Amino acid sequence: MKRLLSIAILLMIITGCFAQNSDLPADFLNKDWHKQRRQKLRESLPANSVAVFFANAVRNRANDVDYVYHQDPNFFYLTGYREPEAVLFIFKDKQTAANGTQYDEIIFVQERNAMREMWTGRRLGAEGTKAQLGLDQAFNGSEFKKYNVDFSKFAEILFYDFKNDVRDNVRDSADLYSLIEEFKVKVNYPRKDAATLNVAPEQPKNNLNTRGLFKLMADLRGVKTPEEVAMLRKAVMISCIGQAEVMKAIEPGMSEREVQGIHEYVFKKYQAEDLGYPSIVGGGHNGCILHYIDNYKPSLTNKELILMDLGAEFHGYTADITRTVPVNGKFSPEQKAIYELVLKAQEASMSACKPGVDMGQLTTVSREVINKGLADLGIIKSAEEKHMYFPHGVSHHIGLDVHDAGGRTLQENMAITIEPGIYIPDNSQCDKKWWGIAVRIEDDYLVNKEGCELLSGYAPRTVAEIESMMKQSSPLDKFKLPALESIKK
Repeated sequence: MKRLLSIAILLMIITGCFAQNSDLPADFLNKDWHKQRRQKLRESLPANSVAVFFANAVRNRANDVDYVYHQDPNFFYLTGYREPEAVLFIFKDKQTAANGTQYDEIIFVQERNAMREMWTGRRLGAEGTKAQLGLDQAFNGSEFKKYNVDFSKFAEILFYDFKNDVRDNVRDSADLYSLIEEFKVKVNYPRKDAATLNVAPEQPKNNLNTRGLFKLMADLRGVKTPEEVAMLRKAVMISCIGQAEVMKAIEPGMSEREVQGIHEYVFKKYQAEDLGYPSIVGGGHNGCILHYIDNYKPSLTNKELILMDLGAEFHGYTADITRTVPVNGKFSPEQKAIYELVLKAQEASMSACKPGVDMGQLTTVSREVINKGLADLGIIKSAEEKHMYFPHGVSHHIGLDVHDAGGRTLQENMAITIEPGIYIPDNSQCDKKWWGIAVRIEDDYLVNKEGCELLSGYAPRTVAEIESMMKQSSPLDKFKLPALESIKK
């Protein structure tokens, strides 16, 4: 009896916290915006169909420690729901429940639980989902097993196919694993070999479509609404300030990890909840590793460049900005030559960026500029020579993913990056003076009617702007911590 009373009191406290809810940001995308996104998707669905979305799984870091949870971008886009263990159905046509209620969407979420909320945080539950997210047909996940819609009647059931990466929480019969397994039973999901994930032969025909949502969601998410643009502008500006402050603070002897920490402190200072992707901070040769995230180098040298590719995630939306600067604050002649060649390529691609252009054309433009420039510098023999100094494309969408969903043909209000680069590893087939130089310049753009708007211009881009910024004093100039070995108990 005492235990029940304690749980009841705890539940009242947690419920009261929800009622107040004053400690949460008030500038998330509102429920009407998410509802409108669901309606847009519904309008694009094929006749007599249903679209199904599952929340992201909780990922284990090690032992009993999980990674910080991050919602599936599509699920967040359509609902604003930020918790795990949930499934959403969006129907093309009205459905009729056993009690006569008509609905065209339904969501199953994790239920309120006082003891679990004490450990892992407040939950919305079904009633909170209705009140705060505007999904009128919301039920606890435990109710999903009883959900009796005849899925065989639909011409198509659209969903993203499952990967073998969801763990079963044996103590929770309504976890994501259980929701997926129950869904598979309801829709006659084909059996797959556990080892290869290949569909077993002689499966009955079904109405499952695991490919259709890719284009539908790309078309929807690729063109940003004004509300999304506002979120992106905040994420971009926060990331720009991080780049500018690092330029002021950086000096020889700093570690890559210390530089990373300054960036990420700025992000948190401006209430960015997360990183859009693991921070890339590569000094010298490490900058030649495109997705270098170790950031282990203990001491940056006086003669090196440092490549910094970082993006703050603000309310789900992420920037993606790269700057490359000299550790000592002054570009050498060789560093300057490569930097200005990359900048020239970026400016050329930016000029080509406008509605109707294929994104691949932006890469073609940058590659032409870089190949000619490398030949002029004697790093390659001719502009036609095949090489690995520029091994990647220059553009991708940004939004709820750092490599966001979107079509290849540029449209007004698409948000994209342009990021040419040159990477010359040690022992390359060129003059030694170029070895270890790695430069990438990446900026974020909003496509408009005339061309595109540079969103990330606050972060210095030119040689002169960077060198000038690096001469300025930093708030961290006087922030010195004691050496660990000097501290005595």
